[in-house]
Amino acid sequence: MFNPKRLTLARQRRRLTARNLAEQANLAADTISRLEKGLHEPDENTVASFAHVLGYPTGFFYLDDPEDLDSNAVSFRSFSKMSVKERQAAESAGQLALSLSSWIEDRFSLPAVDVPDLSHEQDPAMAAYLVRQAWGIGESAIGNLIGLLETHGVRVFSLSEDTSAVNAFSFWRDNRPFIFLNNFKTAESSLFDAAHELGHLVMHKQENPRDRRDAEKEANIFASAFLMPENDVKSRIGYPITVGVILKAKLRWRVSALALAYRLHALGKLSAWQYKSICIELGRRGYRTGEPIGTEREVSSVWKKILQNLWSDKIGRAEIAQELNWPLEELEGLTQHLSESRPVPKKTEHKPLSLVK
Repeated sequence: MFNPKRLTLARQRRRLTARNLAEQANLAADTISRLEKGLHEPDENTVASFAHVLGYPTGFFYLDDPEDLDSNAVSFRSFSKMSVKERQAAESAGQLALSLSSWIEDRFSLPAVDVPDLSHEQDPAMAAYLVRQAWGIGESAIGNLIGLLETHGVRVFSLSEDTSAVNAFSFWRDNRPFIFLNNFKTAESSLFDAAHELGHLVMHKQENPRDRRDAEKEANIFASAFLMPENDVKSRIGYPITVGVILKAKLRWRVSALALAYRLHALGKLSAWQYKSICIELGRRGYRTGEPIGTEREVSSVWKKILQNLWSDKIGRAEIAQELNWPLEELEGLTQHLSESRPVPKKTEHKPLSLVK
């Protein structure tokens, strides 16, 4: 039978209101609302019209209920900047990811979950230290953050949301942690987002992050401390601290130049005046809108192995999407940016940056 919840999911995924969909499908204005409430069953022509407008296979609308996602349990980066349509579209991607995750786990054994619950810890920097200790990585730079997360059971997906309002989000589901990353951003920003969402997963597991005004601030402090451990930063960066020093040093921790400058200021190695001056210079060189000299984007070892294994059985993305009754683009949006490498931004700066290797 036709599943109203599937119609809602596909409509929200396309960022359409019920009225928008009705207009594009040449239906009466209240038809979509009535169908989504399960008040009547659509005929085949109407479903075919939905499939055409929304770009989903007809069979998608006859599947079982999609996985429910509790909006209150989802931690969004920059939640206040998101529109309702953007939030619903991202949450719909999360619902699809849960179905894909179940499909994968029926066929493969994924790493067991080993993410500590530090809801009791009030100090985000200490929480970052405790996670590092629990995972046995001490205070060294992290060579592969996505690989580290996956090793400890975090399910990582990419997002195809081409909007700066949807940076990343995370949630727990059935004692499994999920992180979603918008990979249209720079590699450095995505890595910081991943660490930020890890902060939510370990510090806010037992509560709704939106109920705490300082939850985003806590996750940012966690991410900064997790990626740039205090002792490592202090031992590696001496005086004087210049823009050139920051641009060279940021490559060790694979963070943005501004993130490292902020960390140095937070650790007391830059005065307020020095920090402001360095931020102005970094902005002048283009580091507020990107990373002219960037780091290599990480890929998922788990997704790479899964897709390679399936391909050995002649099962590619198209076949997976067909079995799931999804548009191919949805599967690619959740996996492709994590399983395929992209080139590092080339150096395009002027002479003062010639010291950066």
